[in-house]
Amino acid sequence: MRSLGTRRVALAAGTATVAVLALAGCSAGQVAETALLQAPISGLNTQSPDGRVQIRNLQVDYTDPEGYPANGDASIEVGLYNHTTEPVTILISSKPLQNETAGVVSARQIGLSGGSAAASPSANPEPSGGPDGASAQPGPPDQAGSIPDPSGAPSASGAPASAPAAATLQPARITLQALSSTTFLPDDTAKLVAAGLSDDLKPGNSLSLVFEISGYSQPLELLAPVAIPLSPASRGPAAEVEEHE
Repeated sequence: MRSLGTRRVALAAGTATVAVLALAGCSAGQVAETALLQAPISGLNTQSPDGRVQIRNLQVDYTDPEGYPANGDASIEVGLYNHTTEPVTILISSKPLQNETAGVVSARQIGLSGGSAAASPSANPEPSGGPDGASAQPGPPDQAGSIPDPSGAPSASGAPASAPAAATLQPARITLQALSSTTFLPDDTAKLVAAGLSDDLKPGNSLSLVFEISGYSQPLELLAPVAIPLSPASRGPAAEVEEHE
């Protein structure tokens, strides 16, 4: 006959076994919480008032901790999506904010360099305007709602350092065909450039941009943040310690 102490030990062991099996059954088929985590996106996501034109991952490309100097040029990353059945023209410019805000920088000109913007091939298989679903060239928009010509944008006191680069830029006038899209990425040939920065543009600061969309009377005034680097900045070579005898 078992003693009272022996029966208590056996009962405790059986209870622990049942609890372990129950927990194993509950966790079967479950995904670990860490597997659901996604990398943060530093870019700005917004859209037109009716949501038919979307702006995704708008940000200034990251270069280094020093950022971009005043009067310099900065590359902009953005995705533009036209969900309408009509062509849409988007004109991108920059202007200082009415109220001075620390960390917000404007540009003398927003322009295109390196060729025309290429649309996503799957977005518009048979565009009416050519092989690409989007084009970046001066001219009147393809639908009602005209956009003014920004040719007179440069200021009278432009900096010589950025003048040559700005002279080669085309106006940032981008036409998206029906149901098409275009993106500007750091490694693309065609780049969206902010020329003649009003001040130093460093990580943590923002670039003031204005998006004028044909068919909409109210422009979108946006602040594009500087992108977050995917890896921490290098601390530089380690300091050599002199050995003293």
